[in-house]
Amino acid sequence: MQQPDQQPIIRRLRAGDADLFGPLLDLFGQVFDDIETYGNARPGPAYRMQVLSRDEVVMLVAAEGRTVVGGLVAYELLKFERERSEFYIYDLAVAPEYRRRGIATQLIEAVKAIARERGGWIVFVQADQGDDPAIALYTKLGHREDVLHFDISPR
Repeated sequence: MQQPDQQPIIRRLRAGDADLFGPLLDLFGQVFDDIETYGNARPGPAYRMQVLSRDEVVMLVAAEGRTVVGGLVAYELLKFERERSEFYIYDLAVAPEYRRRGIATQLIEAVKAIARERGGWIVFVQADQGDDPAIALYTKLGHREDVLHFDISPR
């Protein structure tokens, strides 16, 4: 385990980092208690390479060596009404034993920096009711809007 004064290194995954794709999925599956979604039917090598090669897909890991202890996946959404984009944080997780060390904040700061580089207008994220730690973190970092979210199947 790391020393309290050391922080994992935050890095963006690219095409050459496919070996960290699985450990990131493992982390999400464990933290979200959803092994089925993140563990079954994993993308093959060609799909992983395609995802990691796209500039509008931001996959960040907090790593100690090759061990993933935190991760964030965001998507850049190009807007039509103005020449700008928004960044949607889709998944954010930190391993339980690494929490309360500022890793989630560092991951969000990293996606904010990428958004600035790419001309992003805003970074946004959703939290589930009852996820008090996430709500507290996002409240500390941004402006809260209460909205309803609906999943609509394309089938």
